[in-house]
Amino acid sequence: MSGAQKLARDAAEAAEVRAYQTDPDVVALRIERVRRQVDWMAWSGIVLGLGFTMTNVQTFASVGTAVWSLPWLAAWVLDPTVSLVLLAILRAEQVTARYQVRTGPWVRRAKWFTLAATYVMNTWTSFMGGSAAEIVLHSVPPLVVFVAVEAVTDLRDKLTDAVLVAAGAGRPGEPGRRKLFADYLAEARAAWAPEVEITPAWVRQVTACSRGLSPRLARALRAEVADG
Repeated sequence: MSGAQKLARDAAEAAEVRAYQTDPDVVALRIERVRRQVDWMAWSGIVLGLGFTMTNVQTFASVGTAVWSLPWLAAWVLDPTVSLVLLAILRAEQVTARYQVRTGPWVRRAKWFTLAATYVMNTWTSFMGGSAAEIVLHSVPPLVVFVAVEAVTDLRDKLTDAVLVAAGAGRPGEPGRRKLFADYLAEARAAWAPEVEITPAWVRQVTACSRGLSPRLARALRAEVADG
């Protein structure tokens, strides 16, 4: 095998691999794997942060009560009450952000209110005591949770954008990044002649698809052009 033939074979193999790697379905699968990892790490951090705040809120709510008394036991319910509302909102946003459905203003207000309530109850005693170290200690977990719940929604939205861009739909309000199948078909039919052999390389050349057509789209185009 000559050097030119070896290069041609390597180029053909590279083009086939690239076609699979850039196929929208493959890209979407990879993004979904990243989405699961992001969700798992974000949820773990949020739950751990809320777990840390629970004891601080119980201490704040049980001041002046006897240990194991009814008010002391009821104080343990306060933080989970606020946290469960917050987690319910985040769970819903996990779905709405995936499909880029915008929620109403009350959803954001409820999220901020629960976060603000958690922060105030965590730091009130520290502010009253005037201890800078305790203020920092009890401020960091609620603030991390606050930043995380805001960031994770945007991350989910952008991951969905990445899937849409890979599929050629583009971002909402933007033109598609790739042409529609009908556009490729029209170009291929215009350049087709009976003596031309319709190969994937010919389809890519005629349609000027620099990113490479997926094998499925190339097969469909060949069949449509051949049928006339």
